[in-house]
Amino acid sequence: MSVFQLVVVAVAGGVGAGLRYSADVLITGGARERFPRGIFLVNAAGSFALGVVTGLSAHILSADAVAVLGTGLLGGFTTFSTVSVDTALMFRDGQARRAVSNLVGTVVVCVAAASAGIALAALV
Repeated sequence: MSVFQLVVVAVAGGVGAGLRYSADVLITGGARERFPRGIFLVNAAGSFALGVVTGLSAHILSADAVAVLGTGLLGGFTTFSTVSVDTALMFRDGQARRAVSNLVGTVVVCVAAASAGIALAALV
């Protein structure tokens, strides 16, 4: 990997993080909610998009494009660390049902979204 490629992936990651923050604020209105639906929806959308990128990587996208879009942009857009912290805080606050719903729901929905993205890309 060249220095230029590293910089482009890093910039794309920053853009993705900015998009994540913006989408979360737009979805939640900037208010802290009992269930983190903003991050939940961001991760589902990002998983779907990464599935599409992954599916297109076999025939259409170059390795550089996959690095920029997948690792950079979508890596910055999605966040497992926020899911982890939100889940831990829900457990700490005695909201075990919400915590389990957040964790299990995120995994199930995001894997399904990624699978749908890969399947969609296969149609191209």
